[in-house]
Amino acid sequence: MDKQNKIVVGISIGDLNGIGSEVVLKTFQDPRILDFFTPVIFASFKIMTYFKKTYAIDCNLHGIDKLEAIDHKKINVFNVWKEPVNINFGKEDPVIGAYAIKSLKSAVTALKQNKIDVLVTAPINKSSIQSEDFNYPGHTDFLNKELDGNSLMLMIRDSLRVGLLTDHVAVKDVANTITKELIESKIKTINDTLIQDFGIRKPKIAVLGINPHNGDNGVIGNEDDNILRPTLEEIYKKGTLVYGPYAADSFFGSGNYEKFDAIVASYHDQGLVPFKTLSFGKGVNYTAGLNKIRTSPDHGTAFDVAGKNIATNESFKEAVFNAIEIFKKREEYKLLSKNPLEVTVQKREFHNKR
Repeated sequence: MDKQNKIVVGISIGDLNGIGSEVVLKTFQDPRILDFFTPVIFASFKIMTYFKKTYAIDCNLHGIDKLEAIDHKKINVFNVWKEPVNINFGKEDPVIGAYAIKSLKSAVTALKQNKIDVLVTAPINKSSIQSEDFNYPGHTDFLNKELDGNSLMLMIRDSLRVGLLTDHVAVKDVANTITKELIESKIKTINDTLIQDFGIRKPKIAVLGINPHNGDNGVIGNEDDNILRPTLEEIYKKGTLVYGPYAADSFFGSGNYEKFDAIVASYHDQGLVPFKTLSFGKGVNYTAGLNKIRTSPDHGTAFDVAGKNIATNESFKEAVFNAIEIFKKREEYKLLSKNPLEVTVQKREFHNKR
């Protein structure tokens, strides 16, 4: 296919009973958006036409059965399936969950085959997707298996970036999960990501403590003193600008986070609660550390408002444009890292794509 120097953005449709289809179509209803990239929705033309009518959204959908048939002037819908699907907005349904996984697997295959450049995933319901063929807590763990690298959940909103040492881990298991090896691996991933995907030459990274008040010298817990602090000191001595551990309760309220290029939280809610409070529904979930780029909105399926045509697409739109910008930054980094004698021609080609 003739890509016309446009980045191809693949979209997995997520849970059909949620707000995924609504925010996707609302994002693409302005035809000017096609000047920036080519969208490919992995679902079925029939179901997307149904959603288009349901939400009264005027957009130019183009059904295709082969990715080679992509039309760069239209919103492409790749037919992952063609049979009718029974939609019940707001209902948790394993049958619908299976379609979400069909969409995801098809999109990931296209990503691995370089038929799309980046992947943006609409929200899934973590309960509905579970089956004998798919036993993962969510997108990140599945992508970590399918793609090369070591995944890290990184929430981004402008200059605010929050990563996690542990993501979908029960709170009771967090302390035992955080080891010296895990800390070293995650800090390396986030440092490399800030350099190659965000163009930050010498990143400054803050790490939040595991226990309240960093354990209060062992009164509340000793993991911060015995594992986290000495590991961070060792990493710092090797040249990575990592600081902490910082007491999590006052770190964001004091504005201390503004001094760093990224903040690494010890567990899920420690990082995501302040992030989502500060991002006001415009945050993006980026799966860092992999050889391919995937983003998603920072919200879930929102079953309570599904089908009511009141969902906002701001976070999904941000996810699309963040994926594109990260793709450009990474391509530029690859180019600048090459042999200088090879750069001139490739640099010209890269800027043509921009």
